[in-house]
Amino acid sequence: MWLCQMEEIKEGYIIDYISGLQVKANPEEIKAVQVFSRILVEDYKYPKDNIHTRPQFRVKARPSDNKKEYPIDIAVFDDNNHADDKLYLIVECKKPNRKDGRSQLEIYMQLSKAKLGVWYNGEQKLCLLKKVVNNGIIFEEIPNIPEYGERLEDIGKYRRKDLKTPHNLKSIFKDIHNYFAANNVGATLPEIFAQQFINLLFCKIYDERFTKKNEIVHFRAGINEDKTS
Repeated sequence: MWLCQMEEIKEGYIIDYISGLQVKANPEEIKAVQVFSRILVEDYKYPKDNIHTRPQFRVKARPSDNKKEYPIDIAVFDDNNHADDKLYLIVECKKPNRKDGRSQLEIYMQLSKAKLGVWYNGEQKLCLLKKVVNNGIIFEEIPNIPEYGERLEDIGKYRRKDLKTPHNLKSIFKDIHNYFAANNVGATLPEIFAQQFINLLFCKIYDERFTKKNEIVHFRAGINEDKTS
Protein backbone atom coordinates (compact mmCIF):
# COMPACT_ATOMS: atom_id res chain seq x y z
CA MET A 1 0.00 0.00 0.00
CA TRP A 2 1.30 3.46 -0.84
CA LEU A 3 2.31 5.48 2.18
CA CYS A 4 0.33 8.49 1.01
CA GLN A 5 -2.83 6.38 0.96
CA MET A 6 -2.48 5.99 4.71
CA GLU A 7 -1.95 9.73 5.12
CA GLU A 8 -4.48 12.47 4.72
CA ILE A 9 -4.33 13.98 1.24
CA LYS A 10 -3.45 17.65 1.52
CA GLU A 11 -5.90 20.21 0.22
CA GLY A 12 -5.21 21.05 -3.42
CA TYR A 13 -3.34 17.78 -4.03
CA ILE A 14 -4.13 14.48 -5.77
CA ILE A 15 -2.50 11.05 -5.84
CA ASP A 16 -0.17 10.47 -8.79
CA TYR A 17 -1.33 7.37 -10.70
CA ILE A 18 2.18 6.00 -11.25
CA SER A 19 4.23 6.89 -8.16
CA GLY A 20 1.47 7.11 -5.57
CA LEU A 21 2.90 10.42 -4.36
CA GLN A 22 0.83 13.48 -3.60
CA VAL A 23 1.12 16.10 -6.36
CA LYS A 24 -0.43 19.53 -6.82
CA ALA A 25 -3.82 19.35 -8.50
CA ASN A 26 -3.16 21.87 -11.29
CA PRO A 27 -4.88 21.67 -14.72
CA GLU A 28 -1.82 20.18 -16.43
CA GLU A 29 -1.58 17.43 -13.84
CA ILE A 30 -5.30 16.58 -13.75
CA LYS A 31 -6.15 16.87 -17.46
CA ALA A 32 -2.91 15.66 -19.07
CA VAL A 33 -0.28 13.94 -16.90
CA GLN A 34 -2.65 11.71 -14.93
CA VAL A 35 -4.86 10.95 -17.94
CA PHE A 36 -2.00 9.91 -20.22
CA SER A 37 -0.25 7.96 -17.45
CA ARG A 38 -3.38 5.83 -17.16
CA ILE A 39 -3.63 5.49 -20.95
CA LEU A 40 -0.03 4.20 -21.11
CA VAL A 41 -0.78 1.49 -18.55
CA GLU A 42 -4.38 0.52 -19.35
CA ASP A 43 -4.45 0.97 -23.13
CA TYR A 44 -0.82 0.56 -24.21
CA LYS A 45 0.00 -2.04 -21.50
CA TYR A 46 3.28 -0.48 -20.33
CA PRO A 47 4.22 -1.75 -16.84
CA LYS A 48 4.02 0.89 -14.13
CA ASP A 49 7.54 -0.08 -13.06
CA ASN A 50 8.85 1.12 -16.45
CA ILE A 51 7.23 4.56 -16.09
CA HIS A 52 8.61 7.54 -14.15
CA THR A 53 6.41 10.51 -13.27
CA ARG A 54 7.02 12.03 -9.83
CA PRO A 55 9.51 13.21 -8.78
CA GLN A 56 10.24 14.09 -12.39
CA PHE A 57 13.03 12.38 -14.29
CA ARG A 58 15.48 14.93 -15.73
CA VAL A 59 17.82 15.06 -18.73
CA LYS A 60 21.07 16.96 -19.11
CA ALA A 61 21.17 20.28 -20.99
CA ARG A 62 24.45 19.10 -22.56
CA PRO A 63 26.04 15.63 -22.68
CA SER A 64 29.10 16.94 -20.80
CA ASP A 65 27.03 18.26 -17.89
CA ASN A 66 27.06 16.51 -14.54
CA LYS A 67 23.75 18.01 -13.44
CA LYS A 68 20.40 17.12 -15.01
CA GLU A 69 18.25 20.19 -15.56
CA TYR A 70 15.26 19.52 -17.83
CA PRO A 71 12.26 17.82 -16.11
CA ILE A 72 10.18 15.29 -18.06
CA ASP A 73 6.48 14.94 -17.30
CA ILE A 74 6.30 11.22 -18.12
CA ALA A 75 9.37 9.11 -18.91
CA VAL A 76 9.00 5.54 -20.18
CA PHE A 77 11.95 3.14 -20.08
CA ASP A 78 12.86 -0.17 -21.66
CA ASP A 79 12.94 -1.76 -18.20
CA ASN A 80 12.42 -0.88 -14.55
CA ASN A 81 15.95 0.45 -13.94
CA HIS A 82 15.16 3.95 -15.25
CA ALA A 83 18.71 4.44 -16.52
CA ASP A 84 19.53 7.28 -18.93
CA ASP A 85 20.45 4.91 -21.75
CA LYS A 86 17.18 3.00 -21.33
CA LEU A 87 14.90 6.01 -21.86
CA TYR A 88 12.50 5.01 -24.64
CA LEU A 89 9.60 7.46 -24.70
CA ILE A 90 9.12 11.04 -23.47
CA VAL A 91 5.67 12.55 -22.88
CA GLU A 92 5.43 16.34 -22.68
CA CYS A 93 2.15 17.48 -21.11
CA LYS A 94 0.57 20.92 -21.26
CA LYS A 95 -2.55 22.60 -19.91
CA PRO A 96 -5.69 21.95 -22.02
CA ASN A 97 -5.57 25.45 -23.50
CA ARG A 98 -1.85 25.46 -24.31
CA LYS A 99 -0.75 24.32 -27.75
CA ASP A 100 2.97 24.94 -27.39
CA GLY A 101 5.41 22.24 -26.40
CA ARG A 102 6.47 20.45 -29.59
CA SER A 103 9.79 22.32 -29.78
CA GLN A 104 10.38 21.60 -26.10
CA LEU A 105 9.66 17.91 -26.66
CA GLU A 106 12.08 17.78 -29.60
CA ILE A 107 14.84 19.35 -27.46
CA TYR A 108 14.34 16.74 -24.75
CA MET A 109 14.44 13.97 -27.34
CA GLN A 110 17.64 15.37 -28.87
CA LEU A 111 19.30 15.47 -25.46
CA SER A 112 18.33 11.93 -24.52
CA LYS A 113 18.25 8.38 -25.85
CA ALA A 114 14.47 8.50 -26.33
CA LYS A 115 13.41 7.56 -29.87
CA LEU A 116 9.70 8.31 -29.35
CA GLY A 117 7.90 11.37 -28.05
CA VAL A 118 4.32 12.37 -27.33
CA TRP A 119 2.92 15.88 -26.86
CA TYR A 120 -0.43 15.82 -25.04
CA ASN A 121 -2.66 18.52 -23.56
CA GLY A 122 -5.69 16.49 -22.54
CA GLU A 123 -7.48 17.16 -25.82
CA GLN A 124 -4.83 16.88 -28.56
CA LYS A 125 -2.01 14.41 -29.09
CA LEU A 126 1.05 14.44 -31.34
CA CYS A 127 3.40 11.47 -31.71
CA LEU A 128 7.00 11.88 -32.94
CA LEU A 129 9.68 9.43 -34.06
CA LYS A 130 13.32 10.55 -33.80
CA LYS A 131 15.51 9.62 -36.77
CA VAL A 132 19.27 10.05 -37.00
CA VAL A 133 20.32 11.09 -40.53
CA ASN A 134 23.59 12.20 -42.11
CA ASN A 135 23.05 15.86 -41.34
CA GLY A 136 21.72 15.41 -37.83
CA ILE A 137 18.38 14.51 -36.27
CA ILE A 138 14.91 14.83 -37.78
CA PHE A 139 11.48 14.24 -36.27
CA GLU A 140 8.73 12.43 -38.13
CA GLU A 141 5.08 12.55 -37.12
CA ILE A 142 3.60 9.07 -36.69
CA PRO A 143 -0.06 8.06 -36.18
CA ASN A 144 0.47 6.41 -32.82
CA ILE A 145 3.03 4.90 -30.45
CA PRO A 146 3.55 1.15 -30.13
CA GLU A 147 1.95 -0.87 -27.41
CA TYR A 148 4.35 -2.45 -24.92
CA GLY A 149 6.40 -5.11 -26.72
CA GLU A 150 5.16 -4.02 -30.15
CA ARG A 151 7.42 -2.91 -33.01
CA LEU A 152 7.03 0.42 -34.77
CA GLU A 153 6.28 -1.50 -37.96
CA ASP A 154 3.35 -3.22 -36.24
CA ILE A 155 1.47 -0.06 -35.28
CA GLY A 156 -2.10 -0.40 -36.46
CA LYS A 157 -1.69 -4.01 -37.59
CA TYR A 158 -4.06 -5.69 -35.14
CA ARG A 159 -5.91 -8.93 -35.56
CA ARG A 160 -9.59 -8.55 -34.79
CA LYS A 161 -9.39 -10.94 -31.87
CA ASP A 162 -6.70 -8.73 -30.28
CA LEU A 163 -8.72 -5.50 -30.34
CA LYS A 164 -9.45 -4.11 -26.89
CA THR A 165 -11.94 -1.54 -25.67
CA PRO A 166 -10.05 1.64 -24.66
CA HIS A 167 -10.74 3.02 -21.20
CA ASN A 168 -10.99 6.64 -22.40
CA LEU A 169 -13.09 6.94 -25.56
CA LYS A 170 -13.66 10.64 -24.88
CA SER A 171 -9.96 11.33 -25.41
CA ILE A 172 -9.94 9.34 -28.67
CA PHE A 173 -13.01 11.17 -29.99
CA LYS A 174 -11.30 14.48 -29.21
CA ASP A 175 -8.24 13.37 -31.19
CA ILE A 176 -10.43 12.57 -34.20
CA HIS A 177 -12.34 15.85 -33.97
CA ASN A 178 -9.15 17.90 -33.68
CA TYR A 179 -7.65 16.11 -36.67
CA PHE A 180 -10.68 17.02 -38.74
CA ALA A 181 -10.50 20.63 -37.56
CA ALA A 182 -6.81 20.92 -38.48
CA ASN A 183 -7.00 19.19 -41.87
CA ASN A 184 -10.29 20.43 -43.35
CA VAL A 185 -9.46 23.89 -44.68
CA GLY A 186 -12.56 26.08 -44.84
CA ALA A 187 -14.77 23.52 -43.11
CA THR A 188 -15.72 24.59 -39.60
CA LEU A 189 -19.38 23.59 -39.28
CA PRO A 190 -19.98 20.94 -36.58
CA GLU A 191 -22.35 19.01 -38.86
CA ILE A 192 -19.55 18.54 -41.43
CA PHE A 193 -17.25 17.06 -38.78
CA ALA A 194 -20.12 14.94 -37.46
CA GLN A 195 -20.75 13.43 -40.90
CA GLN A 196 -17.07 12.56 -41.32
CA PHE A 197 -17.00 11.09 -37.83
CA ILE A 198 -20.06 8.95 -38.61
CA ASN A 199 -18.36 7.72 -41.81
CA LEU A 200 -15.34 6.63 -39.76
CA LEU A 201 -17.53 4.81 -37.25
CA PHE A 202 -19.38 2.93 -40.00
CA CYS A 203 -16.05 1.86 -41.57
CA LYS A 204 -14.80 0.71 -38.17
CA ILE A 205 -17.99 -1.19 -37.39
CA TYR A 206 -18.03 -2.87 -40.81
CA ASP A 207 -14.37 -3.89 -40.48
CA GLU A 208 -14.81 -5.39 -37.03
CA ARG A 209 -18.02 -7.16 -38.01
CA PHE A 210 -16.83 -8.81 -41.22
CA THR A 211 -13.11 -9.35 -40.60
CA LYS A 212 -12.41 -12.84 -39.29
CA LYS A 213 -11.02 -13.10 -35.76
CA ASN A 214 -7.55 -14.26 -36.84
CA GLU A 215 -7.19 -11.75 -39.70
CA ILE A 216 -5.56 -8.31 -39.51
CA VAL A 217 -8.16 -5.55 -39.59
CA HIS A 218 -8.26 -3.48 -42.78
CA PHE A 219 -9.31 -0.16 -41.27
CA ARG A 220 -6.10 1.01 -39.62
CA ALA A 221 -3.22 3.48 -39.79
CA GLY A 222 0.31 2.06 -39.74
CA ILE A 223 3.84 3.42 -40.05
CA ASN A 224 4.95 4.21 -43.63
CA GLU A 225 1.72 2.88 -45.13
CA ASP A 226 0.43 4.31 -48.39
CA LYS A 227 -2.46 6.60 -47.36
CA THR A 228 -4.33 5.77 -50.55
CA SER A 229 -4.30 2.01 -50.04
